Amino acid sequence: MKVMAFNGSPRKRQWNTATLLNSALKGAQSTGASVELVQLYDLKFSGCISCFSCKRLSRKKDGVCSVQDDLSPVLDRVKTADALIIGTPVYYGAESAATRAFLERLCFPYLKYAKDGRSLFPRRINTAMIYTMNVPDQMLAKIGYDRMFAMTQMTLRMHFGACEVLLSTDTLQYSDYGKFEAELFDIDAKLARHANVFPDDCRRAFELGVRMASGKVPEPVPMAWHE
Repeated sequence: MKVMAFNGSPRKRQWNTATLLNSALKGAQSTGASVELVQLYDLKFSGCISCFSCKRLSRKKDGVCSVQDDLSPVLDRVKTADALIIGTPVYYGAESAATRAFLERLCFPYLKYAKDGRSLFPRRINTAMIYTMNVPDQMLAKIGYDRMFAMTQMTLRMHFGACEVLLSTDTLQYSDYGKFEAELFDIDAKLARHANVFPDDCRRAFELGVRMASGKVPEPVPMAWHE
């Protein structure tokens, strides 16, 4: 069992998204799975360039992006993965730029413009999105984040298989709020939430990793955030 994870945060080695991804990979490893963590911000790559090479009738292979850059060998390794876990912060109401570019390159070659609508990815595998964000739970639907999460979840389900979404909300932006603008926030509440709630987010990520490495495609799991 091979689980590939992708960190779409520019904070590559620590902080919210990286911490949750590492917890998920520890969960996968606890089942005996092999794991790989790809730091998207270490790579030089673009999103889809709309060349439509992957849609040409004369193409040699299905599901291949013709753009050649640092992401190309990563996409080749995806073909042999048994589960994918993508972690990203939410910036201005969407996935980070690197994550969005990765999703375009990951998914579009497997989209077949045909009436049957089937994916060209050859297998069904587990997938997951881990989102971290400053927004509190009660604001998600009000500002439309729930629709963004659901759209990405639907896309991954369509192309690969079951997709679970884990949300970590109201996260810390800074390690030292005294050095940055923070008038908008209740700093004590932020710190208390990080101390009391974020460890539970890490536990949920660990359990997600276990499920991703189970080798069994589960029934669709509802998007999980704190009630």
